[in-house]
Amino acid sequence: MPNEEKPKQKLGFTIIKDDPTDGHKGYGIGSLSLENVSPVIIDVEEGTAVVDIGAMHARSEVERGIKFTTNREDSAGGKDYWLVWVTIDFNPQGPYYAGVAACEMVVNREKRRGYKILADHVNRMDKSMKRKILVDHMDAPSKKVLHDYLKSHNEEMWNRSAEQLHADLNA
Repeated sequence: MPNEEKPKQKLGFTIIKDDPTDGHKGYGIGSLSLENVSPVIIDVEEGTAVVDIGAMHARSEVERGIKFTTNREDSAGGKDYWLVWVTIDFNPQGPYYAGVAACEMVVNREKRRGYKILADHVNRMDKSMKRKILVDHMDAPSKKVLHDYLKSHNEEMWNRSAEQLHADLNA
């Protein structure tokens, strides 16, 4: 008799808009709201930064069509990128950059291979959401690109941000 197993149910990650517990105390408790998190992708070679919401599900323009591994040698000769999770929060003066955490990524388009550590990307997004600033491991030119991008995007938000962010990106 053949082994008839039910297919495993897939657990989907749901992005919840606004407060998941607004109005009740039941379903949605413990869910994360990713409404104020944006992924900024920095192309190290080009010196550019763009927001690509597709990166929330590892489907940014940079990541499409690439098979990622945790072996850096698989993507040898590829382009370096930084995926920076930027969280915005509000204080009495207005919105500000509250959490900024960067993770590295290498993409070799010719080989259709890339290097990234998915667990690191998830953990860095979590750190950003917890209002941490983790950019000290970035190279100096990329820090400058991120600094210029955040400041030009909204200078008032930049001015309201923590001194640690200013100091870490001006290093």
